[in-house]
Amino acid sequence: MRLIFVDDEPLVLQGLRRSLHTMRAEWSMEFANSGAEALRLMEKEPFDVVVTDMRMPEMDGSQLMEEVKARHPRTIRLVLSGQSSQEAMLRLIAPSHQYLSKPCNLDELKERITKACVLRDLLENSAIKAVVSGLATIPSLPVIYEQVVKELHSTDPSVTRIATIISHDAGMTAKILQLANSALLGVRRHISNPVQAVSLIGLDMIRALVISVHIFSQFNEEQVKDLDLPQLWKHSLATASAARAIAEFEHCTKDMMDACFTAGLLHDIGKLVLIGNLPEKYKTAVARVMNEGVPLIDAERECLECTHAEVGAYLMGIWGLPHAMVEAAAWHHLPSVAPSKHFSPVTAVHAADSFISAGPFSHLSREHPLDHKHLEEAGLADREAAWRKVCMDISDSLKDKELGQ
Repeated sequence: MRLIFVDDEPLVLQGLRRSLHTMRAEWSMEFANSGAEALRLMEKEPFDVVVTDMRMPEMDGSQLMEEVKARHPRTIRLVLSGQSSQEAMLRLIAPSHQYLSKPCNLDELKERITKACVLRDLLENSAIKAVVSGLATIPSLPVIYEQVVKELHSTDPSVTRIATIISHDAGMTAKILQLANSALLGVRRHISNPVQAVSLIGLDMIRALVISVHIFSQFNEEQVKDLDLPQLWKHSLATASAARAIAEFEHCTKDMMDACFTAGLLHDIGKLVLIGNLPEKYKTAVARVMNEGVPLIDAERECLECTHAEVGAYLMGIWGLPHAMVEAAAWHHLPSVAPSKHFSPVTAVHAADSFISAGPFSHLSREHPLDHKHLEEAGLADREAAWRKVCMDISDSLKDKELGQ
């Protein structure tokens, strides 16, 4: 894996070179003392990751990230910053994937880089990898976007109300979690609950990010009208609710229940990415599903050379979301190939997705078969009937609410 570190302080680069010497067997590293030098090196040969200081003369870290994003979109972009101001966050949010505090703990730096790159080989389609790496936002349904903007412009905006709206939308939730898990905010634990994430970021920052920087965006309704995005939204929310109910049935902690809910909300986020960026190709895949009964995963691979699971996991990985979220996105169809061999969010999301897809909240597919191998490895082979009932109860409850509206 090829990395380039950029800082205008020679002593900082020397310190990084010494401290990261033990990684030489895994990483091929270059050290540049300016943005211009970094860009010259990147023109000669590709790099997987660029890590840059923020404050540098002539070209600062934000400007360098903008150039790297435009010239080398597949490169993962990390910024080191000693600034934690709103201004710094606003400048970094669009061009960077992750943000680290300076001085940086080297163990955290290694962990961030390793986790960001752990799924880089999962997504084989280099063109789509470039599309995903270049994303600044994941589009949302216009009606939900409008609800957030309306609340922000109200005379008495509420963090709680904004958090509730965001927590029901996959694209918004992913972006807010990217920010909340940034080291710039000084949080030293993973944030999985979108409501907690909004509270952590704060109303003033949310307003600035939404209104000034446009961290949320909307789908072009005309462009995607045949892809039934409202039903995908319902499916994601139903899967999230069912995954949390399964975790509650298993007497999990509140943190685990929150993680299962959020993982369920985000499990199909790759569909949003593909629909938003490659709508015509995705329509071709959907036509195979609807007209010929081809499983969605197979149709995606045939038409796009990748699947929504791979795309979603890759994006969430480079954005630095909690690993449990990434794992659930990557392997929600086949959790037996995931590293976790015990009950985890991928278990709950897989089961919830399977059962929810059999009812009124399916999206582009019928019920997915349960991965019995995973359940056996996790010691949960006897849970199928109980979990199915839990999920059907959730589905019925959501359907009743929908009819009541």
